[in-house]
Amino acid sequence: MITLMAETTVGLLHPGEMGNAVGAAARGAGSPVRWASEGRSAKTRAQAEGAALEDAGTLASLVATSQVILSVVPPHAAVGIARAVGALGFGGVYVDANAISPATSRAIAAIVEAGGATFVDGGIVGNPPRAGSPSHLYLAGAMAQRVAAVFAGSPLEPIVLDAPPGAASALKMAYAAWTKGTSALILAIRALAAREGVDEPLLREWEASQPDLPARLDRAVWSTFKAWRWVAEMEEIAATFAEAGLPDGFHLAAAEIFRELSGYRDAATPSIEEVSAALAPTLPRS
Repeated sequence: MITLMAETTVGLLHPGEMGNAVGAAARGAGSPVRWASEGRSAKTRAQAEGAALEDAGTLASLVATSQVILSVVPPHAAVGIARAVGALGFGGVYVDANAISPATSRAIAAIVEAGGATFVDGGIVGNPPRAGSPSHLYLAGAMAQRVAAVFAGSPLEPIVLDAPPGAASALKMAYAAWTKGTSALILAIRALAAREGVDEPLLREWEASQPDLPARLDRAVWSTFKAWRWVAEMEEIAATFAEAGLPDGFHLAAAEIFRELSGYRDAATPSIEEVSAALAPTLPRS
């Protein structure tokens, strides 16, 4: 097991919007942050350069030169990237900060620990952290306090849970079950109303008796560019509910809703009418 020093080199896998902000938070707190550009897109390269991340070139180089590896990837990629890192014999601290179920977190722990790493379970709650707009990084595991020190004083506030690995992922699942699950629900409700020809009366009733819902609907429509990423997250949430002996059907349905909207990735924000038509592509009943 390694001992983290005041300056800890962090390897970041693979920086997108959230990952770059997390990397910038660690860098701002005093840690060198590296990433691997091999096989990544021109857009990802530009984002990493904008966040002033150091390019290690290859994953093998990143593993060899990092004390901490932080995985911030789409949920469906979390296990695969852990296998790739484990196969390279990483002996530092591996932090999985993805939106995954506790069971998936424990599976990743087994993978990286077999390769010699120490595992820390993480869960990010909030938008990409920036000055004046902080977010939380929940951590669980034997080296959680050490990892928290990497982000001390940064816009990504570390919160260490007095619990074993899996707890941070469970908290993330419970949180996103509401925030993202209800986005799917309200989009489906609006599509139903449009299908039945009662969307305008419904909106008027919301404004009169549920005045927060129109704004919620607007935020849900705006978030459709992330729908492709949320499919697997809803499936991970469903698995979390099932493992706890709770019904999983709601979030499996939410996954289907986001799957129908996954084509809006990297596209202009659609109108609510376009979203409703995508979910219920038939004319209103006469």
